[in-house]
Amino acid sequence: MKLALGIFLNSLPILLMIGMISYIRNDYLLTALFILITALYISIHRKKQDFLAFSVGLIGMTISEYLFVKTGVETFERTSLFGIMPLWLPVLWGCGFVVIKRVVALLSR
Repeated sequence: MKLALGIFLNSLPILLMIGMISYIRNDYLLTALFILITALYISIHRKKQDFLAFSVGLIGMTISEYLFVKTGVETFERTSLFGIMPLWLPVLWGCGFVVIKRVVALLSR
């Protein structure tokens, strides 16, 4: 039960961010909120290498999404970053990598 609660609590920032996407149409405001949520999440019980996980997700998934869009595998209606994807998407991916890292650490105990 404690493990399930830990996984749920670590997933809350991502669930909150995903829930906000359809309600906040301004990509710049949404990006700012995502950065704030991510900063709060990382600062609470900061773990070793959280920033590295965030950076890998932010950069790696931006490149991946760019390639997906350029090859026609994916399309976005919101294109505020590079004219192909939403500005907030890399921040969401970065936070997702931190969540995954923390959940894997919980499962490894």
